[in-house]
Amino acid sequence: MSEATPADGTRTKVLVIDDSNTIRRSAEIFLKQGGYEVVLAEDGFDALAKVSDHQPSLIFCDILMPRLDGYQTCAIIKRNPKFANVPVIMLSSKDGLFDKARGRMVGSEDYLTKPFTKDQLLQAVAQFSRVSA
Repeated sequence: MSEATPADGTRTKVLVIDDSNTIRRSAEIFLKQGGYEVVLAEDGFDALAKVSDHQPSLIFCDILMPRLDGYQTCAIIKRNPKFANVPVIMLSSKDGLFDKARGRMVGSEDYLTKPFTKDQLLQAVAQFSRVSA
C-alpha cells in the first residue's frame, strides 16, 4: 500500500459507514486517492466493532441504515469517552434542516449530502482531521 502520508508522518484513518456498497466503494476510492487509510462498515453494529478495533480519526456515517441507524450509531460512539472527540460527519441523500439538526443533537460535526463529489469528501476530511489532531 503506497498511500500518501501527511506531513506529520501519521496517516489519517477514516471509517465510512454506509449500507450502500456503491457509496462505500466510491468513498473508499476517493479517500485512498487522497492518501487516507480507509475502513469500511456496512451498518451501525459493524461500525461499532470497527471503531473499537481501528480507532479512526474521522467517521462518515450514513443516516438511513437497517438495524441501527446513523443517529443511533453516532450517539453510541459519542457516549464512549474514548471516541467522544472523533469527528462524525453524517451522510444522507436528504438535505433537510431537520436531519442536520438531529445529527447535531447526537453529536455529529457536519453533514454531507449524497451523492458527494471527491472534492466534497476530501475537503470534509481535511477540515475535520485538523480539528481532531
